Amino acid sequence: MASLWSYFRRGRAPKQKFDTVGGMSSYAVELTKRSPTAPLTGQGTDTGTLRVDLSWRMRTNTDFDRSHDRARLLRHPLEIFKPAEIRGHSQGVASIDFDLACLYELKDGSRGVVQSLGGLLGDFNGPPYLKLSGDDRFGTGSGETLYVNLDNAEEFKRLLIFVYIYDGAPMFDRADVVVTLVTADGRNVEIGLTDPPPQARACAVALIEHHKGQLVARREVKYVYGFQSEIDRLYGWGMSWGRGVKDRA
Repeated sequence: MASLWSYFRRGRAPKQKFDTVGGMSSYAVELTKRSPTAPLTGQGTDTGTLRVDLSWRMRTNTDFDRSHDRARLLRHPLEIFKPAEIRGHSQGVASIDFDLACLYELKDGSRGVVQSLGGLLGDFNGPPYLKLSGDDRFGTGSGETLYVNLDNAEEFKRLLIFVYIYDGAPMFDRADVVVTLVTADGRNVEIGLTDPPPQARACAVALIEHHKGQLVARREVKYVYGFQSEIDRLYGWGMSWGRGVKDRA
């Protein structure tokens, strides 16, 4: 998980990393603006399951204080010689509910969305060959997991992974959020939701399409101030949207 948390430590450059556990080697790569794509299939991984995980860490007031201190020292470098300011401790920022979702378009032209909102959890063994594990509303920092059936990868035309905030204030800028694509052979392709604007409520994270016989993920990280319909318009899905609610059972 070292590569995942490198996004949670602000200011570090993204790196490719290898982790070894019990003699097994797992490969992790972080998609960035300079290196925005990665293959998800090929070399014996054309079948099985692609897993999409959502993780986040809410920033505490201490995080904001450190960021403020760095910005102030850049503007006034001589302040580094002043005595440290004593601040009282205050409670950290409250957790918020981030939701994972996927817009899909199949080769037969059918389009739709897999999301917890409205109970549209999908089907792994039949169209759309996507299944959402369910909704985590307990602020644990681990949201839903999306499972993609690679045995039917040829049925996909395009998949758009996105994250949205259904409940609570729009606070992408108050959290460090990472979406991890775990391939069938155990490679981790990580996308950090960096540089969020204030008041954004949804973020298009990754577009998955076929390229030269492989499924390839391309980093998007494009924020919108609305919900799914605005993501739809941004990518031309052409669906009709209505107001939905989550199943609280």
